[in-house]
Amino acid sequence: MKTVFTTGEAAKICNVSQQTIIRCFDSGQLKGFRVPGSRFRRIPRDVLYRFMKDNGIPTDALESGRRKALIVDDDEELVELIRDVFDADGRFEVRVANNGFDAGMMVKEYKPDIIVLDVMLPDINGREVCQRVRCDESLDDVRIICISGMVEADKVDELRESGADDFMQKPFEVEALIGRVCGLLDIESRA
Repeated sequence: MKTVFTTGEAAKICNVSQQTIIRCFDSGQLKGFRVPGSRFRRIPRDVLYRFMKDNGIPTDALESGRRKALIVDDDEELVELIRDVFDADGRFEVRVANNGFDAGMMVKEYKPDIIVLDVMLPDINGREVCQRVRCDESLDDVRIICISGMVEADKVDELRESGADDFMQKPFEVEALIGRVCGLLDIESRA
């Protein structure tokens, strides 16, 4: 379980903007510390919990400690396989979308930490989904791993330019996917 949070993570947990957290930190309403030699602020879990309680912010996101994952793929068998591995890991809350339209709606409302995104969706392609997520500043902390069995090397570069953080070629070991997700979210891999 995470014991120290960045301002972006605290903002997501509190469901406020990162600027709000920074203002509260800088004014002394939210205690924490700065990383030596940098301008980065860090907030300990117990301090964040107390701040949330004092300000009437629901603490369920902090108490669960689980990361939100959104799986976007129209291959139901693969989705179930990925969901099973995420569930078995125990550190993830998982939601699923089977097309780009549903994914777009869900990203806004759910605000996942990570999106596992199939590039070849029935309605729009994964590149477009990446671009739409990256156009929304409130989703800056969302990490995106694109997956596909039919993408050439130059297309992978296009995906990265569109906002994908990582790419995995299908077929892949689902445990390897969890490892990549942990790397992107800066949490310990259990593999």
